[in-house]
Amino acid sequence: MAIQNPPVSQTKSFSTVFLIEMWERFGFYGMQVLMVTYMVKKLGFAEADSNLVWGAAAALIYATPAIGGWIGDKFLGTRRTMLTGAVVLMIGYAMLWVPTNNAIFLYLALGVIVLGNGLFKPNAGNLVRKIYEGDEVKIDSAFTIYYMAVNVGSTISMLLTPWIRDYVGEHYGDALGWHTAFGVCSIGLILGLINYFFMRHTLAHIGSTPDETRPPVKNVLGVLVGGLAIIGVSALILQNQTVAQWCVYIAGVVILGIFAYLIRSVEPGERAGLVAALVLTVQTIAFFIFYQQMSTSLNLFAQRNVDLSFDLFGIHLLTWIPEQFQSLNAIWIVILSPILVWLYNTLGRHGKDFSVAAKFALGFVAVAAGFFMYGLGAHSAVDGKISSWYMVWGYGAYSLGEILVSGLGLAMIARYVPARMGGFMMGAYYVAVGVAQYMGSVVANYAAIPDNITDPLQSLPVYTSLFNKLGFVGVGCTVVAVLMLPLMRKLSLDHALADVQPVPPVHNEDY
Repeated sequence: MAIQNPPVSQTKSFSTVFLIEMWERFGFYGMQVLMVTYMVKKLGFAEADSNLVWGAAAALIYATPAIGGWIGDKFLGTRRTMLTGAVVLMIGYAMLWVPTNNAIFLYLALGVIVLGNGLFKPNAGNLVRKIYEGDEVKIDSAFTIYYMAVNVGSTISMLLTPWIRDYVGEHYGDALGWHTAFGVCSIGLILGLINYFFMRHTLAHIGSTPDETRPPVKNVLGVLVGGLAIIGVSALILQNQTVAQWCVYIAGVVILGIFAYLIRSVEPGERAGLVAALVLTVQTIAFFIFYQQMSTSLNLFAQRNVDLSFDLFGIHLLTWIPEQFQSLNAIWIVILSPILVWLYNTLGRHGKDFSVAAKFALGFVAVAAGFFMYGLGAHSAVDGKISSWYMVWGYGAYSLGEILVSGLGLAMIARYVPARMGGFMMGAYYVAVGVAQYMGSVVANYAAIPDNITDPLQSLPVYTSLFNKLGFVGVGCTVVAVLMLPLMRKLSLDHALADVQPVPPVHNEDY
């Protein structure tokens, strides 16, 4: 009689995905926090151009997961594709470590990062979905904790890489400072891969069908050739903003077409869930237009119009580097996520948890409050610079909204989308996010400051005008989300009823 290995707990399996995701996000956000200012200060890009290049890169980074999810489902396996993506990302960040300020080399490195993220992101999320499949009470909490993993890693890296850039730059030269900071992102992925190697057994029973056998050589070669093509095409798109715009528009149409096709072709019992997923995906697109401001307009606002000194009751506490303000987003999410998990679990045990749609509506309320906070700070600005504490509270409100909308976006896909298309639809969701990221960069350019304006008193009203307008847009999104609640309740009920299937009779030939 064979000896059975003890079953692996959900917590251990989840921890393995949690930790590699944490290190992957360490690398990504450590790079992101510097990228726009790197293009402006080292490559000589205008603010508008740097916003759009990064917007196009972000769109590609979030678009390729549609392909990566398909590869994980059908060709290499979910676990194997996630691991491959982590290795490719490590290589992409290592390329940024190379001390050159050649723009073409930057585009190629970003192309490698685009490919790596496409392979990693949907399959990591799909593994979490598979770990908690069928457990409706735990799935929102699991994805909220999973989202916190993003922000544990990114908190550290967004504080660390600007400091490394300045420290190394001061002692060994400005150019070396930038590239050393990017190199730290690659080291983060190396640590994540080492950790995964020692914990990989906890995921041995989780994955898709291709994970169970060695992949055919033709599948491996196909992914390799396709991956090189994605790198090359991405580099070309980043050099041509007209092409980038058309790619974004086409991607948006394709996503809507995919949803329309699936809604028409799936079984009637699955249709309500897909319609609900479509409604919430459209709301997610709206949210990520706000989100993209963090690395573009809010980042550049901190460079020009924020007092970098943190003072409390007249006592100086610390002074931040402008890019480090982006870490406030991650810090708040780490603080707020456990509180929301406790709240979800407590309400869930009593059958009173809010619906995902209601959480989305509350999220837009918080996002609107956050952007109004930056505008409010302008009223007490000194010499064109607002207090750093307005950034703290603005990011706090905005981050609460992010947890309620973006943090539950993956849970929404896991809840409403049929399991057989989980990886692909995770990827399609990220394509929608990518479209929104580019649109967010276009919006950020309404506050792009010309090179000849250096006076904070001139740039302050430009930025705060944009932030106040975004606050009012957030109010509008709230109203729309609230009006959609009755429809979402009906769709969720229909989806839940469709999931209750009669148990088929057992026949002797089944044994």
